This record gives sequence, C-alpha cells and structure tokens, in this order.
Amino acid sequence: MNTQHSKTASAILRAGIPAINRWLYHKMRFLVGDPAALIELTDGAGGHQVALIIRDIEMERARRHARADRVFCPADFAPSEGLSGDRETATAQATAECLRRAGVEHVTADRSLPLIFAHEIMRAGLTIECDPTMGVMERRAKDEQEIAWLRQAQQVTEESMRMACEMVACATAGADGVLMHDGEPLTADRLRAMVDIFLLERGYTNPPSIIAGGPEGGDCHNIGSGALRTGEPVIVDIFPCSRETLYNGDCTRTVVHGEVPPAIAKMHAAVVEAKAAAIAATGAGVTGEAVHTATAQVITAHGYPMGLPPEGAPDTYCGMVHGTGHGVGLDVHEPPLLDKGGPELVAGDILTIEPGLYSKAIGGIRVEDMVVVTASGCDNFDTLPEGLIWK
Repeated sequence: MNTQHSKTASAILRAGIPAINRWLYHKMRFLVGDPAALIELTDGAGGHQVALIIRDIEMERARRHARADRVFCPADFAPSEGLSGDRETATAQATAECLRRAGVEHVTADRSLPLIFAHEIMRAGLTIECDPTMGVMERRAKDEQEIAWLRQAQQVTEESMRMACEMVACATAGADGVLMHDGEPLTADRLRAMVDIFLLERGYTNPPSIIAGGPEGGDCHNIGSGALRTGEPVIVDIFPCSRETLYNGDCTRTVVHGEVPPAIAKMHAAVVEAKAAAIAATGAGVTGEAVHTATAQVITAHGYPMGLPPEGAPDTYCGMVHGTGHGVGLDVHEPPLLDKGGPELVAGDILTIEPGLYSKAIGGIRVEDMVVVTASGCDNFDTLPEGLIWK
C-alpha cells in the first residue's frame, strides 16, 4: 500500500471484531475473533485500495479469504510512541498511523465504529464523521453468496421446525391433558433444549426459541415455559445463526396436538390467508407499508383488529399486534420493516412474512416464511406445511 498520497486522499473506515461487528464482517467476509480495521483509501488521482489491518497470525488466511487488496498487521504501522499491549487499542493506533502516513485528513466511518478508533484517529490530528446510512443498502440487497447462505440457514431451520412440531403432534396426552414424551412431561423448556441440540449438531447456534403453548402464546414474544397441553396452540419460532457464515434462519409454525378448537381454526385461517396476501404484494419497488397494508386488509376482513389491545381490554381481545415482517441477514432483525412507514423494497431484500393473531385467553397463531425480493415479486424459501396438524 502506497502511504505517500497527497493531502487530498480520503478514507472510509470500518473496524471492530468481525465475529461481533456484522457491518465489518459483511464488507470483508472474513470471520475472525480479534480486532481488525478495513480502510478504503482513495487518492487525488482516483486510485483506490482496500487495506486490512489484522492480527499478525491471521494475515495469511486473510490474504486468501478477506475482501481486501492488501493485508497488514498493527506492527506495520506502529506510531512513534509504540503500540499498546491491548490488541484493540493497538489496532486503533495502527489504523490512525496508517491514515496519517497516507495523507488522509478526514475519515468517514459507519455507525458501528468502536469509540477507541475514533479516539486514536482524533488524537493523531485527523477529523472523523459518522455516516449513519453507510452499508445499509449494501446489507439489504443481498448478493448471490448471501442468498445461498440464507437459503441454507432456512433449510436447517425448517428441519428443526419439523422435528419440534412433529414432537408435539406425536406426543401422548395424560388424563390431565399434559403432553408426555418418553414417559416425562413434554415442556416448552424440554422441547427448546431438543431444538438447541438439533441445531448445534448441524453447526448452528440458537437464541432461546419461542415455544409458547396455550395462553402464553397470547404474548407474541413470550418464549414459553412449563407443560404443553393437548388441544392448545403451540407457537414454535426458531431463528438460529450459522457458526460458519453468521447468517440466520427464521421460521414460525403453530401446532396443535389433538382436536383443534374452532376459535383457533378461525384464527389460523385468517393468518394463513394474510400471509399469502402479503407474499403476493411483495416485490421490488413496493413499500414495506404496502405489504403490511395487504396483511391488515385480510386480518380486519376476518373481523380481527390491528394493534395492541386498548387499556382495560379483556383477555379475550384477539388481534394482530405487530408488523408483517422484517429483513433478515447477518442479524435476525434487519431493515427493512414491513410495517407503517416501511421503505421501498429492493431486489435482494430477504424478508420474513409473519402475520399473527394473539389472545391472552386462548393463545396465539403465527405462521412465518422467508422470501427474497425479486424484480417481479419474490421467491419463498420455505417448503413446510402451514397447517396446525403435524402427524
């Protein structure tokens, strides 16, 4: 890397720990657990280089796999006072020195930059500003590699979903209605552990899955606890992360053991129809708000309200209390939102479509697919059945 540019040189900086900082990892596509800095440098003559500063023992792998023109370690840009014994501080010091030697006076960074990097850059006499929009559209419009990774993640998520729903459906019910598996009560916590193990064996980490039976499912983000029972809806929402790629799956289904109560069947029919309407409305150039409106039209046509219950509403209140969906990628919840004020969709957006209905008296219904937005509509990643019966 030529560090003797003119004072007209400009730089864009992303930094942090790629295993934690999804914005940095998205740009460099190299997974490592130590601090790193990715510097895009443009000189006054129009030349452009991407330099990566990373721990010395990672340099060889980074040269093979990272999206960078040149790879350095902090020692290559040690300031006159030397490098700190703290790795993150040393990386920040080296970043500031690299920029100074390149003749950069002003740096633009994204929203995720750790403050220690800004501190060292300013201490070196440079100015720095945050561009809050940097990387947002790049992360939304997934490339072919990302789409393949997300399809793979959703396939594994569906496999775990089928296991969980069939476990509920095929359990036996005791005289008190409690579901039994291998002679022990089938609880939400027990089933959640089974899902965790299933995914761990396939290379995925898993935040606590939502497995909420009966009235607990009436709170859309209650993860659920205690015994699962026959004749009650069980919401199963699984959203694991690949340990290899860091990309996420996200799928929800609802299962009922035994006979389906008429009120639950009615809620389910409305939710499935709303999901179909939302998927049909999705496409590049359509707004997230328009997709949510398509959902709301079906929900209200079935006689259910939209929005949180008013103060003092009885537990029998049953409505859709959240938006239609959200973006998915390196984070489970990313832009754009499919809700009021949701922005225009672009080709490559990966979205969940997940209408739901919730009643604190009887429980909830949610059915969620993942789609990729295309110029002509969207493609659905999901192949699982939508029904309540899984046996």
